[in-house]
Amino acid sequence: MQLHILVGLYAAVMGLIVGSYLNVVIYRLPLGISTVTPRSRCPSCGAPIRALDNVPVLSWLLLGGRCRSCAARISWRYPLIEAATAALFVACFARFGPTARALVAALFACLMLALAMIDVDHMILPDRITWPGIAAGMALNGWIGGGPGLLHSALGALLGAAILLAVWGGWYLLRREEGMGLGDVKMLALVGAFLGAQGVLVTLFFAALAGSVVGLALMRWGSLDMRSKLPFGAFLALGALIALFAGEPIAAWYAGLL
Repeated sequence: MQLHILVGLYAAVMGLIVGSYLNVVIYRLPLGISTVTPRSRCPSCGAPIRALDNVPVLSWLLLGGRCRSCAARISWRYPLIEAATAALFVACFARFGPTARALVAALFACLMLALAMIDVDHMILPDRITWPGIAAGMALNGWIGGGPGLLHSALGALLGAAILLAVWGGWYLLRREEGMGLGDVKMLALVGAFLGAQGVLVTLFFAALAGSVVGLALMRWGSLDMRSKLPFGAFLALGALIALFAGEPIAAWYAGLL
């Protein structure tokens, strides 16, 4: 029991550190800026952030959510992403135990979180994440046991791409406009590469459900209309995380109904 607690704490700390880097990726990658250099700076005054002021979550709390140099507000989203990454790492450990599969799951969770936030900010899903993610999913499933395996990983990637590519093509033929970006196609292929065909179906169900609920709610409140676009990648990420942690029991429950 004590060993599990220690491993859980280690997973949380590692999640906080990785979450801090994910903040850098989410901000810089869409702008074409290196995620390694230069060191982090205040977006308001440009002052370099000191090492003691860059401790995940804790520094933000101690500084009251403000820059030490210029007192400009620092978005609450930074500590939230760090905390969310830590929670996901602990959840991966709890779901898969201290195994290589847990590390793969943690990588997948990071990819989903980064893609979701970039899509919310910029309405894009960068190829620099999706294509390497697809390759990593298939390679890791071919190497590490406990997952869908290389064959089912490849089939999952193909199914994920095929479903949304068919939706994209059908909408374009009907309306002569893109109903979604091809980034969504590649993101669902990435999900399939990690989770297999079953994971694709569970992901798509919950993504469509969440997107419909949010879209209808925003239309009801007048925030958007029928021609407005939503960052579907964020809903795909939510569905994918549900599939990661509960996809198998959900699929088994549905199969039992049939």
